[in-house]
Amino acid sequence: MIVFLMAVVALVLGYAVYGRIVEKVFATDEKRVTPAVSKCDNVDYMVLPTWRVFLIQFLNIAGLGPVFGAILGALYGPVALLWIVLGSIFAGGVHDYMAGMISLREDGKSLVPLVEKYMGSKIKSLFLVFMVFFLLLLGAVFAMSPARMLADMSGADFLWWIVAIFGYYFLATLLPIDKIIGRFYPLFALLLLGVTLALLVVLFASGNDFYPNLTLDNLHPKGLPIFPLMFVTIACGALSGFHATQSPLMARCLANEKYGRPIFYGAMITEGIVALVWATLGMAFYQGSAALNNVIEASGPGGVVSDVARGYLGHVGGMLAVLAVVLLSITSGDTAFRSARLTIGDYWAKGKKSFVKRMIISVLVLSGGIAMSFFDLTTIWTYFGWANQCLATITLWMASFYLYNKGKKYLMTLVPAGFMTVVCVTYIMYDKIGFRLPLEWSIIAGTVAAFVAVVWFVWEHRK
Repeated sequence: MIVFLMAVVALVLGYAVYGRIVEKVFATDEKRVTPAVSKCDNVDYMVLPTWRVFLIQFLNIAGLGPVFGAILGALYGPVALLWIVLGSIFAGGVHDYMAGMISLREDGKSLVPLVEKYMGSKIKSLFLVFMVFFLLLLGAVFAMSPARMLADMSGADFLWWIVAIFGYYFLATLLPIDKIIGRFYPLFALLLLGVTLALLVVLFASGNDFYPNLTLDNLHPKGLPIFPLMFVTIACGALSGFHATQSPLMARCLANEKYGRPIFYGAMITEGIVALVWATLGMAFYQGSAALNNVIEASGPGGVVSDVARGYLGHVGGMLAVLAVVLLSITSGDTAFRSARLTIGDYWAKGKKSFVKRMIISVLVLSGGIAMSFFDLTTIWTYFGWANQCLATITLWMASFYLYNKGKKYLMTLVPAGFMTVVCVTYIMYDKIGFRLPLEWSIIAGTVAAFVAVVWFVWEHRK
């Protein structure tokens, strides 16, 4: 219990101390007119109340990551808490803040034009294809997972739920942001936070050991290495590239730059706390990695959510908890497709200002997502995890270029960018989805890749 409380306090202090340092380095300007005012179109650009923007940002970035990813990360034992805390403060919070604030300074542009401007036009088209494919992949994942959970809960056919979810996705992708997202997402976010708090209260009252094996040793039942696998498994609860696609959505709705830290950095810290809770629930409820792994192999992380929710909150409370996780997934899926629409719209001049073009782009991105939903979910999720962290790495490099260009201290983004370069390259060299090299060789390859990236960073600016 003490370890959990210390981790929560560390996250809160990280927001109060390091978050303010990041804000000071960026140098917010309260007098600067935001794109929500200067480019208001009452579709994607409009001022929303700050508290709504925070709850929407939190719900958008959360997805299944701080729940499913944290549960899978719990297999490694309490060492997962270190990555959640340190990752949220020094990587995820910085990543989300920079993605949101740089977009805010650049008229609310999505990530593709930002990467083009600060990292060069040579990679623009390639990065656009990667971004759109990634968002469609993510949208498909966030449709299939809740569809299966709803099918299990209701007894209705899985295909029916897929059709219903994609029908909703079309409306949320196309309509002005205040019609569905701005109106209902704050309520869904409060439901998720309420359920998480309820589970935490019951856990405290249960008397169960929070961490029956309190050690930093690797407790994974299959002996999978902590590095680099855990740093890809736990993404949204520590660092996630998906967040860089969501922060520009809220940058288009922010009334003042001074709200950047609570909106972007603060939402990441809040998500880190949610990840802490679910990782702890996974360890405490089953009292060991072996039992947790058995449930995951039998019914996936969704089975763990169902077990924990019903075990701690009873049938009705358990249904609410499962519903909160379903909504968490769906509400990240629709903003993934919306972000894909905006990304293509930024590439296609004035696409966001024409209803016909918005309609065409929306149909295209939803069609791609539907096509991907026919693939195996486990395979998609595996590739999504690596692609997600690659996107986070690119965003951190982009932020490093931005800070360097502005004459600001850039180590706060360069260090996590270098570290995640090692993680991503090592992962693809080692894992079964990649080259399956020995771990030692893979780490060497990752380290060399990070060194080359740093040399490239320095060389580009010396030119």
